[in-house]
Amino acid sequence: MKLRIISVGHKMPSWVETACAEYTKRMPRELSVEIIEIKPDKRADGKNSAVVQEAEAKRIMEAAGKDFLIACDERGQEVTTLVLAEKLQFWQGLGRDVSIVVGGADGLHPSLKQQADWLWGLSKLTLPHAFVRVLLCEQLYRAHSVNQGHPYHRE
Repeated sequence: MKLRIISVGHKMPSWVETACAEYTKRMPRELSVEIIEIKPDKRADGKNSAVVQEAEAKRIMEAAGKDFLIACDERGQEVTTLVLAEKLQFWQGLGRDVSIVVGGADGLHPSLKQQADWLWGLSKLTLPHAFVRVLLCEQLYRAHSVNQGHPYHRE
């Protein structure tokens, strides 16, 4: 199974690339993590937030294809690491790849959230886009290590 982090945004600082690479290289081949960057839509020519979100949603859905779709949303379900580990096991049993979507500055279009198989609330805080990428990579690795009985995670 492939885990895709589909993230609206590009030109991340080098520390983001370094941190994400550290966690993604720890994942086994059968549970690889790939980061797909979606170029943000420009707010030029009088485009409003809804138009920007819709254009980005179209590109996100093209990248996700028929994957199990998870949308990161502040109103989504917040979970513990152990619950995330259970969810990861469930996803592995689906026989499909999984796409985790992070919206751009304007957020995710409502239609994309409606199509999502799960809305995941990472925090009630507003998190910097770059930090979210690192957080997702680390938490996916941590959930995997829990499932493998690896001592990385301590309860």
